Amino acid sequence: MSSLLSTEGLSVVLGAQWGDEGKGKLSDILCGEADVCARCQGGNNAGHTIVVGDVKYDFHILPSGLINPSCTALVGAGCVVHLPSFFDELEKLQSKGLDCGDRLFISDRAQLVFDVHQTIDGLKEVELGRGSIGTTKKGIGPAYSSKASRSGLRVHHLYHFEEFAAKFRVLVENKRKRYGHFEYDVEGELARYRALSERLRPHVVDSVAYMHQKMVEGKKILVEGANALMLDIDFGTYPYVTSSNTAVGGVCTGLGVPPTKIKKIIGVVKAYTTRVGGGPFPTEQLNDVGEYLQRVGFEFGVTTGRKRRCGWLDMVVVKYSTMINGYTSLNITKLDILDQLPTIKVATAYHVDGKPLPSFPADLSLLDKVDVQYIEVPGWQTDISRCRTWEELPENAKKYVELVEKESGVPVEWIGVGASRDAMIRKPVSQ
Repeated sequence: MSSLLSTEGLSVVLGAQWGDEGKGKLSDILCGEADVCARCQGGNNAGHTIVVGDVKYDFHILPSGLINPSCTALVGAGCVVHLPSFFDELEKLQSKGLDCGDRLFISDRAQLVFDVHQTIDGLKEVELGRGSIGTTKKGIGPAYSSKASRSGLRVHHLYHFEEFAAKFRVLVENKRKRYGHFEYDVEGELARYRALSERLRPHVVDSVAYMHQKMVEGKKILVEGANALMLDIDFGTYPYVTSSNTAVGGVCTGLGVPPTKIKKIIGVVKAYTTRVGGGPFPTEQLNDVGEYLQRVGFEFGVTTGRKRRCGWLDMVVVKYSTMINGYTSLNITKLDILDQLPTIKVATAYHVDGKPLPSFPADLSLLDKVDVQYIEVPGWQTDISRCRTWEELPENAKKYVELVEKESGVPVEWIGVGASRDAMIRKPVSQ
């Protein structure tokens, strides 16, 4: 088959639903061929696990390309980074035998997340009460708020420390004016960041120059999207979203690359639907089906450990996601979780007052009223976890994949059939 990654520009992996689709496994496979793996947005609120042999590696802010010893990793300018967590994650990877410190870089333009942002995250959720978003309380939203209000601090500010300290004190004081007094050791935090800045120095690069040099050299570059389209600050189920652009546009704004350089966009679609935290979920199953998917799919968040809400595959969401991201192919994950079901439902349309909606609505009050239209298809009731080729899949499993292709208009290139690293089928795709 052809190369896994584009040889003419960037390849991008994006979540097509509400996150937790299993992007990590595909990224892991693709990184085996990548020279560079980059994160373009988000922070350590993302999370996925990659299993190599008997070893589990958890990734939150660091690009999972670090698994490949010949791949360099970049945390881009569009990311927000909590430095203690950055180094804690790096140390955990290295303690498991992954020698990656000299292959990890961070943009000098990346925004910093401080403990004060995490404190504010918790205070905001309390303030919202029953209308809370259900954030990870990692400080991501408040850090992006600081960025948007132009009061945030970036990596390069660390290397003019007196100016950095003055701006940091103002940042904290302004938060106390807004939220009332809260306990926070400002001087202790500054001392910690003075030490962290020197530790970080070898990793800091001008990411715009770095990315463009790699493109000039013809390197294979993989961009790992964090979260997913339905959590995008503009196009997701606002306000139950993250605070960054998780759509393909975030690749350009988060890495400083032109859209013409993006050649391959793979959308990752779980074979059913899950989401964490609050917000609308039209195909959610608060019944035995939802419980089955949660239990068999082991649907607990890598970052928070929270139980995920579960429901049927929603092709309205996938089609909407496809319109925005322009996927060149799809990866269906966790198809094996459906193995035991005698019949499977797939949502294909939303109706309100008997009339179909043209797309996924922005108005959540309208979304509350939708009548979800399903088609029901027979299951395969066969263990597919040992299948490694398209031909080995049972006929009804193939039909399920083909239904996704028909409804989305996008070819399925990858099919996940189990937890192990090699439990992935590459399906021939005509480009």
